Amino acid sequence: MDRAQLPLNALRAFEASARHLSFTRAGLELCVGQAAVSHQVNRLEALLGVRLFHRLPRGLALTDEGAALVPLLVDSFDRMAAMLDRYASGQPREPLTLGVVGTFATGWLLPRLDAFTAAHRFVDVRLRTHNNRVDLAGEGLDYAIRFGDGAWHGVEAEPLLAAPLTPMLAPRLADRVRSPAALAGATLLRSYRADEWPRWFEAVGLACPPLTGPVFDSSVTMAVAARAGAGIALLPPAMFADALEDGSLVAPFAECIDTGRYWLTRQKARAPGPAMRAFRDWLMDACETAGPQA
Repeated sequence: MDRAQLPLNALRAFEASARHLSFTRAGLELCVGQAAVSHQVNRLEALLGVRLFHRLPRGLALTDEGAALVPLLVDSFDRMAAMLDRYASGQPREPLTLGVVGTFATGWLLPRLDAFTAAHRFVDVRLRTHNNRVDLAGEGLDYAIRFGDGAWHGVEAEPLLAAPLTPMLAPRLADRVRSPAALAGATLLRSYRADEWPRWFEAVGLACPPLTGPVFDSSVTMAVAARAGAGIALLPPAMFADALEDGSLVAPFAECIDTGRYWLTRQKARAPGPAMRAFRDWLMDACETAGPQA
């Protein structure tokens, strides 16, 4: 399709309708009538040759094709808005889009992010959290901070911080868990990495009991469950220092296992610009100050 013929009004109408799942509410946002929004979406569907919505008696539902188009449009509109803001403010600011695994975001980056933005006011930080599954190119990310072994195809990975895991639990459960052997009778909360508890029990010389506790795709939500007394979680103390300090979680054992570390990753084909270089240099210095990488 010729860029000069891009149906921008139709794309905007579709994006608003996808967020609201309603032509009527999209029209209210865009200050046009429901019929005008419907007409623009119909025009876009005809142009693309696919259905973007299922029309339901009460509202809309995205088709697979529509769901695939939404994130691309959201990212494009965000980038256009950021560029227009730069012109309107008269201040040359460069956007930096970061995808950060939730545990690192809440436990390490967010308490320090103000220091970065204060020192690099030309950088407009856009932060998105993920559960360690991320697509740098598909999500339009400049960098992604993730946990693992650093071996991701087509990705340049630099080590940030180690994050050994140890059992952590609510204080009211501590009296029941005075030795590693006592964990065999407790509810053990699990991550999607199934080898963590077996490896910890192996490290303390015990057989791993049957694992039947709930499975979480995020250490942040697993820590919330542990604080609520739902069970015992294997967590990195370095990322939950506040919870250990305020006593909402306790770590009764010294034994830890190393299952990976946090990495700063980018596409190998992506040449870093000034904002990316500034963030990378600041992050490396901050991590080196916080603790050893090995």
